[in-house]
Amino acid sequence: MENDGAQNPYSNFVYDSALSVQEGVAQPEQVSNFYLEKMRQKRAQMPSPDELVDGILQGNRVMLSRAITMVESSRPEHHRLAAQIIEQCLPHSGKSVRLGITGVPGAGKSTTIEALGKMLTALNHKVAVLAIDPSSERSKGSILGDKTRMEELSTDPNAFIRPSPSAGSLGGVARKTREIILLCEAAGFDVIIVETVGVGQSEVAAHSMVDFFLLLQLANQGDELQGIKRGIMEMADMICINKADLDSTKAELSAQQYRNALHLFPMPESGWTVPVILSSAYTHLGIKEIWNKVNEYVAFTKANGYFYHHRQQQALRILDETIEQTLKDRFFNQPGMEDRLEAAREAILDNRMSAYAAAEQLVGEE
Repeated sequence: MENDGAQNPYSNFVYDSALSVQEGVAQPEQVSNFYLEKMRQKRAQMPSPDELVDGILQGNRVMLSRAITMVESSRPEHHRLAAQIIEQCLPHSGKSVRLGITGVPGAGKSTTIEALGKMLTALNHKVAVLAIDPSSERSKGSILGDKTRMEELSTDPNAFIRPSPSAGSLGGVARKTREIILLCEAAGFDVIIVETVGVGQSEVAAHSMVDFFLLLQLANQGDELQGIKRGIMEMADMICINKADLDSTKAELSAQQYRNALHLFPMPESGWTVPVILSSAYTHLGIKEIWNKVNEYVAFTKANGYFYHHRQQQALRILDETIEQTLKDRFFNQPGMEDRLEAAREAILDNRMSAYAAAEQLVGEE
């Protein structure tokens, strides 16, 4: 067919299709200037160390939370301010019972803590729950979801729940958790509960900062030989076979197996005989007995002097760990250290130097 001169209706098809490049829409900033200005003003209005200490001693939770945030901060200027706060709160601390609770994931730690915490607040105790939550090695993040598992306790006016991420350093979070314990004691909390997720090293860290260490176990976790192989049992001051309401027969059998295993351990330095009981947070089985045993232990160890000796040893351990961390920070913060480290890493990867020789050389250059 010949072209009669009429305009082709499809002549602009290419330009009107999705294949053509359309003019983009300007995107907003990822972080709004309003938010940045708000955060700047908030930092500018940060209370002074004296104001934070006064608020803590008055039981002000906002001030307590701000002080804890400063303790957990990685900024050097916050470290200096946090040290001032801790020094001023130190004379007002040390009057609580520090209880550590650990167990494998799924053992019912959070549910047990909530049941125990609710019972204690009903008895007019003030309870602070500090959770050590190890961070992911891949994402470096932490869930920090303990408040969702303690819904009732988190709304109790006599309870305070604070999760802390390890951020890849259980030693660091342990030191900060000890400092947070002091702040909570100064704020009037007379029962401090430290919860770990149960991954091995976190139990050792928690044991180094509490008076009484409770281990939650489940039925069918192995016989007495398996119990002997678990180093965590040597640190436990009490063992609870939790969720005993699911199968009381198996729970009692497991309890007896753990009692048999404990007989093969040497007597602990405290002189305390480690009890093994059945518990269930849902039916409140054993919850009252846990607190009774804690009180018995505190009275027993105060009478023989171990309670005070144990706290003194913890203080000396804090000294050693703080010196170690301080030296480590000073080493890595030296001018030019990042470049020297990079050169050492390249030498190691090229097999021009061993890791031991590189470390010796870097330390010698300090």
